[in-house]
Amino acid sequence: MTGRRHFLIGATTGAVGLAVGAAGERVMARDAPTSTDVGFCTDMTVHHLQALAMCQRVIGSDTGDAVQAAASEVLQNQSIEVGMMRAWLADWGESTASPDMVMAWMHGGVEIPVANMHGYATDAQMRNLALAEGADKGRLWLELMRAHHVGGVAMANAATLLASSDKVLRLARVQADVQTFEIGQYDLLLAADYAEASSAPGADVDRQP
Repeated sequence: MTGRRHFLIGATTGAVGLAVGAAGERVMARDAPTSTDVGFCTDMTVHHLQALAMCQRVIGSDTGDAVQAAASEVLQNQSIEVGMMRAWLADWGESTASPDMVMAWMHGGVEIPVANMHGYATDAQMRNLALAEGADKGRLWLELMRAHHVGGVAMANAATLLASSDKVLRLARVQADVQTFEIGQYDLLLAADYAEASSAPGADVDRQP
């Protein structure tokens, strides 16, 4: 997991650097936000908040060291990103409240309910994660977070093509790279340390590539 940790440290450092340079970028015309920039930051914040909730359900429990480390990294990195995106939204005069309908920026103006976001876990899956124990809990977290990341990567990749703000574009690239790397690490764990654990009931996780 050493390579993963080094990659994430570098990615997080780069993301924090975005916030440091944000004030100077506000005066740049090319950094003026579009509805896509606003929509991406709003919707990715909602997406991240569920990831944080997943991490909070496993940290401190007996899932094994690998899942504890992975959950701690997601919690730290995505908490930083949520703070950044909310700060940008506030600077732009936009709401930081979580919406009920999302993804219009990615779906040609067509909104969908939050529950239908790419990779978003169901209420039943979140309950199962909270109730599971031991290796089953660790495996379920890996499965759910993997699916969540697949959805997050799809959103971030779309933003790299559709967004206009320089800082949003940079953040989206970092998110796509980090979450793609993490998906690979989760696959290794699911194929090895957590391969024999019985999956907790009700996971129904779509194992997309």
